[in-house]
Amino acid sequence: MIHFLLYVMLSLKNNRQTLSGQKFIFDVQTQEIKIDNTTHNYTGRKEKINILPRLIKKYRDNNAFETHLQAYVIQNIGRGTNKELDQSLLNCLNFEWLGNEVSCGVGMQRIDVMLSLINGNIRIILPIELKSVEASTNNIIQVQRYVDWLEQYYIPNRISDIQPVLISKKIANKNSVNYNNIINIFKQFNKKNSRCVPIKYIEFELEQDNLKFQEINY
Repeated sequence: MIHFLLYVMLSLKNNRQTLSGQKFIFDVQTQEIKIDNTTHNYTGRKEKINILPRLIKKYRDNNAFETHLQAYVIQNIGRGTNKELDQSLLNCLNFEWLGNEVSCGVGMQRIDVMLSLINGNIRIILPIELKSVEASTNNIIQVQRYVDWLEQYYIPNRISDIQPVLISKKIANKNSVNYNNIINIFKQFNKKNSRCVPIKYIEFELEQDNLKFQEINY
């Protein structure tokens, strides 16, 4: 009913005349909808923004840089500019789509980065949690929320395997209590979510003014 009323209101604005075009404007003076034939050229900044120098500075100053890390991943994934990033995330598979700050409706939360990959006839959806600091056991809570939302709202509409991913700063001491606790919580998560592909854990570090990524086999 609402759609019909809107249709009638729009028709009356132009005396029921049909307009054919791709762009339209509303003329405030005549109170009519008109075809927009003007050409709009963007005159703003066009050069590519290199996020890496700012990310490196924040990294070295021990400041938070998750938004910069997100921008770096979005800018470089699948472009061949960081082969380790491509290998650890894509595994030579093809993109279907890529998104960032994906609203997942769980307490108004957003998934940092989400990828849909194609492996033959199989789709794989990757909800990615990014951390500019070392991983902690609490990170798995966020990942679990993403998986729960995908299973309830995404998978029924677009059948896919789920490959959760956590990307965080390298933990140098692999014998530390924190690292062992993280690995144990990963294993618990995988056992609980047997319907998912086991969570992928990727660490990054700064080496010679470049970010190096490595998938950790646990």
